[in-house]
Amino acid sequence: MWDYTEIVQDHFLNPRNVGVIEDADGIGDVGSLSCGDALKFYFKLGDDGRIAKATFMTFGCASAIASSSALTLMVIGLTLEEAEKITNEDIADYLGGLPKEKKHSSVMGREALEASIANYRGVELPQKEGEVVCECFGVTDVEIIRAINESNLKTLEEVMNFTKAGGGCGKCEDRIQEIIDETRASTSNIIPLKVPRMTNMQKIKKIEDLFEREIRPNLKRDGGDIELVDVDGDDVYVALRGACVSCAKSQITLKEYVEKKLREEVLETLTVKEA
Repeated sequence: MWDYTEIVQDHFLNPRNVGVIEDADGIGDVGSLSCGDALKFYFKLGDDGRIAKATFMTFGCASAIASSSALTLMVIGLTLEEAEKITNEDIADYLGGLPKEKKHSSVMGREALEASIANYRGVELPQKEGEVVCECFGVTDVEIIRAINESNLKTLEEVMNFTKAGGGCGKCEDRIQEIIDETRASTSNIIPLKVPRMTNMQKIKKIEDLFEREIRPNLKRDGGDIELVDVDGDDVYVALRGACVSCAKSQITLKEYVEKKLREEVLETLTVKEA
């Protein structure tokens, strides 16, 4: 049994925006029904050029349904330029995390979004780097090597769980095993990984999580409270509530507790300001 967060369970049991948009501006189709994991993503633009509606149809596991459901909520209100910056990590973070064996579900969501935007623009997505090893899921040897190095994968089962490669017809299993053996035997095959910069969406999610998990409960014990109002770059705007409003030490609380906590657990350049 996978250890899914409550958010994942909610989006699986109560998926949002399921269905077809008949007059969709963009449609993205990834995966393969014959191989048991497929996703079709639709969006409709409003008069302001922003995504006004997004829906999905999927055939897959709980994490695939949850990731697709979350993605529809994440993109509504965004421009296409903003939406295409969403990463699979953003989707996983929105859901409170996914088991590493299920990260492929968020990857599939991101790929479906990219495909739908390309469909709207009337262009073809650039070819993936490397040789396609798994034709069922379009996984290349470069993607497999990166996954092996990033997550220290050692077995065929681990690669299959993490990338979906080999999870369809199984014809590529021998080639995947060769890649595993070659990659682990020679450091010359290691592809340097880029350390991802924290996106604004990831930063806001981490701040919100810290507020709800620790900062607000601690302030409430003394009759106070705090509300996250806005995040602008590295400036975090908050509003004090309850006993904190009239407390003579409120500024000390903001700087020595709230700001310090944010810098320790989210980003060391954050500054707390009272809205």
